[in-house]
Amino acid sequence: MAIQRHLNNAPIVEAVIDIRVNLKSAFKEDEISSLKNVLGEQYPTSETIKIFEGGFGLVKGEPWVDTLKDKGIDGFRFKSKDEKNIVQFKNDGFTFNRLKPYTSWNNVIVDAKSLWGIYFSNFSVERVTRIAVRYINQLDIPLPIKDFKDFLTRPPDVPDDVPDAISSFLCRIVLHDVERSISANVAQALEKSIKPDFANIILDIDVYKNVDMQSDNYEQIWVILEQLHKLKNKIFFNSITESTARLFE
Repeated sequence: MAIQRHLNNAPIVEAVIDIRVNLKSAFKEDEISSLKNVLGEQYPTSETIKIFEGGFGLVKGEPWVDTLKDKGIDGFRFKSKDEKNIVQFKNDGFTFNRLKPYTSWNNVIVDAKSLWGIYFSNFSVERVTRIAVRYINQLDIPLPIKDFKDFLTRPPDVPDDVPDAISSFLCRIVLHDVERSISANVAQALEKSIKPDFANIILDIDVYKNVDMQSDNYEQIWVILEQLHKLKNKIFFNSITESTARLFE
């Protein structure tokens, strides 16, 4: 495992803060105008998120496709000027995405708090039902790789007496912190890299807590997010070796 610390060139390609809610009433098309005014020049790009419903199948051996039906507004998506920050205000919750280059948790949480305040002020939030932090890391490892154990603490285990040249792998586990009722989806995957001299290992960590709390319990939301972020960090540094961490200092 690696020592927990700040990495100046952290391999984070996307950081996500997600808060699921119950609303008293669904979004309306004209509400995007007021949001544009509030978000101003910081988030100039906007789009409406719609829900469509359709179907397909076989009827007497013949293909059947149902016409798509417009089921109405699901929410709105806004992008910052540099398109590195994305916020979604939806019927089932609030999502803030920070894309590469990652700055810091403190910066992300400040932006998320501000945008959550806008969501909460403009829509009739009844209860918060789920809080999550997700970090997608892209570990560019220089080739050749003699042994994945040099970079991952739990690499894929190849059976004895079989070819051991690996071109792809996928491993997903679900962890539970029973004491604090926190869960985490952790996925490791080897994908084809666009860099010819590197292997591309994805380490995707999604830490979440199912809750049932009043939406105005503002401080508790951020207390839980801090807990989730700390567990995310623990999983990340315990999943990589010190050699890997040094690649991103």
